[in-house]
Amino acid sequence: MVTDAQRQSLVLPSDYPERVYAGWLGKVIGVRHGGNIEQWSYERIERAFGEIAGYVHQFKNFAADDDTNGPLFFLRALEDYTHTRDITPEQMGLAWLNYAPDGHGFFWWGGYGHSTEHTAYLNLRSGIPAPESGSIERNGIAVAEQIGGQIFIEVWGLIAPGRPGLAAEYAAKMASVSHDGEGKNGGMFIAACVAAAFEERKAASILEQGLAVLPADSRYAEMVRDVMWIYRDRPDNWRKGFACVKERYDYAKYPGVCHIIPNAAVVVLSLLYGEGDFSRSINICNMCGWDTDCNVANVGAILGVMNGLSGIGEMWRKPINDLLCCSSVIGSLNILDLPWCASYIAQFGYLLAEQPIPDVWQSILGREGLHCHFEYPGSTHAFRMEADHGVTASVENSEEVSASGRRSLKAMFDKVIGGCGYRVYLQTYYGPEDFNDNRYDPAFSPILYPGQKVSCKVMLPSAGAPGAIQARIFVHDRNSGERLYGPKASLRPDHWEELDFQIPYLSGACLDRAGIEYIPTEAKYATLVVFMDDFSLRGSPNYTLDFAKERIERWSGTHLEVSQLTHLRGLWTLEAGELSASYAGASAEAYTGQLDWKDLTLETELVPRLGYDHMINFRVQGAIRSYAAGLRGQGESARIVLLKNDNGYKELAAEPYVWRHGEAYKLAVKASGNQFSLFVNGELLLAFTDQDRPYEHGMVGFSSHRSSHTHYKHLTVRGEEA
Repeated sequence: MVTDAQRQSLVLPSDYPERVYAGWLGKVIGVRHGGNIEQWSYERIERAFGEIAGYVHQFKNFAADDDTNGPLFFLRALEDYTHTRDITPEQMGLAWLNYAPDGHGFFWWGGYGHSTEHTAYLNLRSGIPAPESGSIERNGIAVAEQIGGQIFIEVWGLIAPGRPGLAAEYAAKMASVSHDGEGKNGGMFIAACVAAAFEERKAASILEQGLAVLPADSRYAEMVRDVMWIYRDRPDNWRKGFACVKERYDYAKYPGVCHIIPNAAVVVLSLLYGEGDFSRSINICNMCGWDTDCNVANVGAILGVMNGLSGIGEMWRKPINDLLCCSSVIGSLNILDLPWCASYIAQFGYLLAEQPIPDVWQSILGREGLHCHFEYPGSTHAFRMEADHGVTASVENSEEVSASGRRSLKAMFDKVIGGCGYRVYLQTYYGPEDFNDNRYDPAFSPILYPGQKVSCKVMLPSAGAPGAIQARIFVHDRNSGERLYGPKASLRPDHWEELDFQIPYLSGACLDRAGIEYIPTEAKYATLVVFMDDFSLRGSPNYTLDFAKERIERWSGTHLEVSQLTHLRGLWTLEAGELSASYAGASAEAYTGQLDWKDLTLETELVPRLGYDHMINFRVQGAIRSYAAGLRGQGESARIVLLKNDNGYKELAAEPYVWRHGEAYKLAVKASGNQFSLFVNGELLLAFTDQDRPYEHGMVGFSSHRSSHTHYKHLTVRGEEA
């Protein structure tokens, strides 16, 4: 067996990012496959579906899920602190506090001492650091050994290809934030299996590498060896194998809500009886029941890495269309495409291996902003199609031509008519109408804003071109229902045309679509085929968020969101065309915008209703990292203040200022580098330079502190480049 020390000198496989994509895709497929039968028994599933051969439920779009929320946002600890092995469980715990909303979305919030993640989060928020936050000593064995230790963990194997020991080391630290004992062992085991799948080609060999990172006398290791024996004893009938697993590892034999051992036994069984076949393995896993979405996701990730993209059938990929929705506090990171996820994850693999990103991947993995490149085989980046009239339309990844790299997106419309519009677009904002479930309370901010630029390269092939075609970039405003267009270009056959559209300043808009509109000028009832490549959204914002034009989005009777905002905590609603914020005790906070926004001016009209802390936020990097500025105090202590949130707000600067409840104040903040200026009613009243680890980028938002009630009429954001 090759040791981790020897592996450190090995070059990462040339297809490493593609294998990461396959692994992450396999996980997402698994979550979707098992999502709606989670915690069903084997008998119930067999009665309803018999022999499962594909997805058992269809969705408009699959909503957020804890299994995919956790890995992507916990991985950000490596970006926020250090990617090296010096990363600590305490720092990983801070990532929990920074990216998870307080008590809604992201996790199953089943109560302290009942839900492991809820218990750990409240421990962290109360100042109990990891790993104590997840320890048996703190929470007891029943809470510490639930399934969550292994459901958020595959990314640690994806960033350590061929190095199961290193994957287990990172996984142990992250799992210890919320789990301990067999719960932590499960995290180490699954991460090691994912890492081993980059090199091994048999499930049994992968499982042996997973066993190598576990304490030999652990119940988890004993279970893995036992299920491997069950398979060797009766290899031809997975149902008989599962009957043995159920007899020995049934839920009733373990404490808590969803213990890790029974579910891990199903994962091991499915890997063995699936014999390396992706579809067979995940179908067996789903038919076994118990925590289906978690178990099938573990199996899908391991086999996705082992088999690569060619091993995952189109029947699994097409319904997903590369879309991933999340439910963190970073609303613009809750709308993702799987190629972006793969590239983000793979960057850490090269960092940990201390190897440069190969030239063929450099322009993809190192690109700023949203860049749809189509370089992963089969990738679509979640593009969709629409037309002015009913047509048959489809998109697919193509190797036929490309503007850069090797691939592009091919779009086909049947029976196009001259003078009509045919659009290929990316959805840049989602609402409740886009889903038929409310899984893990998603909430979104747009991934595109007025002031930013949309760019794309398009090409009309000469073969079968239906006459003259014009093309232009468009964006769609959800609030007005109108489309805005960039300049038209007449396409020349077999020539890549570069299109750009600098979106103008807009007030009261919510941009929910961006793409290319094609307009035939001659053809009638012909087929239109076009290629597109290097689609990007980037630049500085320049817009006003007018709350008189926003809406309350009703996801369910208890899940209500103000459009374009995500919230950390508090009551956020609309009253008489104004944003209303209130909470008892801790700060009510809500955010919008993008994490990479840097220098900008932020303006609002704020009305303090009750209490003595009324703020706007900027450079928001999550729940525990941001700046806030606004009105504070009362009587002789009334003042304007600049605050910094570093896992708790502290006052950086203040100036006396008399303000009154019920009066409107025009509050503005200019952020340039580490220099911040605060204006009230157009007058500069405070300037401050932060020289202590200043935040250099982040979203914008609102916060009402210490049981206050605040109204906001609008929010204007102007980047320095706008």
